[in-house]
Amino acid sequence: IGRITTVHFTPHYLRSFARLTKILRELQGERENIFRVNPFDPRLNTHKLKGRLAGLWSYSVDRKHRVLFRFIEGDLVIFYDIGPHDIYQ
Repeated sequence: IGRITTVHFTPHYLRSFARLTKILRELQGERENIFRVNPFDPRLNTHKLKGRLAGLWSYSVDRKHRVLFRFIEGDLVIFYDIGPHDIYQ
């Protein structure tokens, strides 16, 4: 998987993003730019999820906050949620 050119955002992601602090929204913007260039950049700690979230992936925004997403095909990704670890529940 190379450069990501298309990211779709679910309504749930957009609501969760809007609830973040301004600083976290800005940090996510920076992380998303890194993600679009290389979704496996070591700064993101991108990893597959297991169990009931199998098929989804996650990357780190900061030590506490994560983005849940899915690779669809080629350069297309869907962001499902953003928030602290409890988004895995």
